[in-house]
Amino acid sequence: MTQAHSALMPVLFVPHGGGPLPLLNDANHLELRTFLSKISDTIPTPKAIVLVTAHWEEAQVTLSSHPHPGMLFDYYGFPPEAYTLSYPAPGEPQLAETIAGLLKANGIAVRLDNQRAFDHGTFVPLKLMYPEANIPVVQMSLVQHLDPSAHIAIGEALATLRSQGVLIVGSGMSFHNMRAFFSGDPKVLPRSQGFDTWLTDVVTSGDSHAKAQLIDWQSAPEARFSHPREEHLIPLHVCFGAAHLQTPKATHQFSGVLFNTAISGYLWS
Repeated sequence: MTQAHSALMPVLFVPHGGGPLPLLNDANHLELRTFLSKISDTIPTPKAIVLVTAHWEEAQVTLSSHPHPGMLFDYYGFPPEAYTLSYPAPGEPQLAETIAGLLKANGIAVRLDNQRAFDHGTFVPLKLMYPEANIPVVQMSLVQHLDPSAHIAIGEALATLRSQGVLIVGSGMSFHNMRAFFSGDPKVLPRSQGFDTWLTDVVTSGDSHAKAQLIDWQSAPEARFSHPREEHLIPLHVCFGAAHLQTPKATHQFSGVLFNTAISGYLWS
C-alpha cells in the first residue's frame, strides 16, 4: 500500500459474499477472497475508513461511535469458528462526530450509536483488505426507506472526507437474490449478467445521466430479480454520491461468479 497524501482518496464498492464464508476458505468465494485480499494494494493507506454496511438499517443515518467496537455475528448456521472471528480495529468517535456534522449541514438527520458492533458486512471485507486491523473504522447504517436518491445525497455530503485521507467503502452485493443463489436454475446466471452489465455500464460511463439512471435502477434489466429487496445495492448509491462530483467514472475492479450469479466491485479513484 502507498501512503495517503493530499490527493483524493478513492471510493470503493465491494461485494462481501455470503455471511462469513469468505473468511472460512469456502471454495465458492475464492475469486472474491482474492480480490478483497489484493485491492488494498492499489489504494493509498487511509487515515480512517467509513464503511456503509448493507446489514444495518435505521430510521435515520446512524454512525458507530464506540472507540473499540465489538463483533456482531449477524448470521446463523455456520461452523463454530464463524463465531470466534475477531476484527479489533479501533473506532473513531471524533470522525463520527465530523460525519454527523457534514450530514446535518446538508439537512440529513443523523445520530450516533456508541454500542453498535461491527457486523459481517464490515468485518468480512475489512479483515481481508486490512488484516492488521490498525485503521480506525466508523460503520454507517442505511436509512430503512432505502430511497436511492436520498442515499446518493448522503454520499454527496461525505465527499469532502476524500481529501482528508478517509476511505469510503460501500459493502453490499451487486446481485442479492437468496433463492436464485441456491436454485440451480441455468437461467439465473444470464439473468444476473443482464443486471450486472447494466450496472457496470452506468457506473463506469462517466455519463451525466448516471445519477438519474441509478435513482431509477428498478427500470434496469432484471432489476427486481437481482434485488428483490435492495438493501445490498444501496451502499453503491452512497459510494456513487461520494465520488461522482469529482470522479464521475468508476473502474470495474472485480467481475466474478458467486453461487452461479454475476457479481462486481467498483472503484472511483
